[in-house]
Amino acid sequence: MSLFDADAYDPDDMMVHPRHLAMQPVLAQLIQQLRDCETVEAGIEFQRDLLNRVLEVEKDRAGFKRAAKRMRSGKGPHPEAPEPQSGRDLGDVATWRFEQEVCDRLARQLRSVGDALAWRVFGFHRPFILALCRNDSPGLMYGKAGLRAELDHVERAFKEDGAFALLHDLTNCLRIGDITVWDGVHPPRTEEIKTNPNNTKSAQLRRIDQARAAVLDGGPLPGGTASELLYDLDLPLRTHLDVLRDALQRAAAEGIYATSVPGSRALFVIDQYACTEQGMSSKQFNEHLQHAVDGALQRAGIAAGRENYNIHVTSLDNTARDPLLVPWANYPLHPVTCARLIGDYAVATVETSGPVLARLLQVSGLDARWVRPPGNADLKQGEVIMEIHQQERLRSVPLPGGLTMTPGWTLQMRRSELDRYLMELLQPGSWVAGIKNVLAARQAGRPWPHFRNEHEIWV
Repeated sequence: MSLFDADAYDPDDMMVHPRHLAMQPVLAQLIQQLRDCETVEAGIEFQRDLLNRVLEVEKDRAGFKRAAKRMRSGKGPHPEAPEPQSGRDLGDVATWRFEQEVCDRLARQLRSVGDALAWRVFGFHRPFILALCRNDSPGLMYGKAGLRAELDHVERAFKEDGAFALLHDLTNCLRIGDITVWDGVHPPRTEEIKTNPNNTKSAQLRRIDQARAAVLDGGPLPGGTASELLYDLDLPLRTHLDVLRDALQRAAAEGIYATSVPGSRALFVIDQYACTEQGMSSKQFNEHLQHAVDGALQRAGIAAGRENYNIHVTSLDNTARDPLLVPWANYPLHPVTCARLIGDYAVATVETSGPVLARLLQVSGLDARWVRPPGNADLKQGEVIMEIHQQERLRSVPLPGGLTMTPGWTLQMRRSELDRYLMELLQPGSWVAGIKNVLAARQAGRPWPHFRNEHEIWV
């Protein structure tokens, strides 16, 4: 099924909408502004700018939604309704629904920059994100009753203590608590802010405390079982993000570029600006893309059985949807390139073959088995795709030979770990070493591993 609402508009309509096009330079400017922040004061100013942008978009979204609701009941748009910019029929309710969808996407795009701010202030230490993302996605900020209290708290923290307080609702990845405060002395402190302190729910405070304990004390992650724990690999992360950077540069010049990536992967990149500049017809585009993809799959050794066993992840319309993914604004890419990925004017897809990937692990000495049934169905969140078994040899004095085989440990790989291997382009050596490290630790349940040097990878 398409990620877009096909009943309301064609996907290409979104890309040429004036609001959507106008957001591209805004995103690039915000990303550069974030990267230039070196002081608490600069961070506060950046957060204000981003907040104003989000509230402006969400206000228009609310206006378009109200207009569409009125029109469905036979009334006209209210006098204060924002002006549609799509050039569509103002008497058609689908026009107003489309404008609302545009604003929805623009709000997510801005929140993806908020995610980048969160990663940066947490020092790119993934455990904080893994712990604080485990809640439902926050709602809109515009019209939120408690927003004024949160903003007052942010300003007071800065004026009185020189501290930076991050608004969680400006992000998609921070879903527990309302703000996190950095005072430069103590670990980050997540808080729940209420207009009436007596209304604070004990369940919310427990989740905040549980998230903090998971990161600082090794406790279980919020919202899961006692066996869901963060796991420090104590290994350096190594990636092939240079391949992604080069592919995006080639696509910006040629329109379409595809290449193999070490680790049984193929990378395909489409740059819509370049395709338009070259005047590609639909037929030329499809032929060029097919030729590039076929060649990359062959070079990666994953062309055979593609229809049954290949799986992929794509950047298309994924921004600020999955809180586990590193936001595009943190990738070591030019801000304009990051903005294109956020807005889908550049689309990156990474593909692999499940059985070929399992053989790659087998060559590395791991007893890996691809367990996902063949077929083209989309990967489901939390779906188990591979099992890696490690047998244990235990000394057993009564038995001849002194050794006996026990069932050992089975590590189940789920979609989130595969997404990370594919889209973050981990080097196979780092990925395999991480899996072996988890197996060697014999940690029962569901470990959430993280590398030690991510501050050296992201920007």
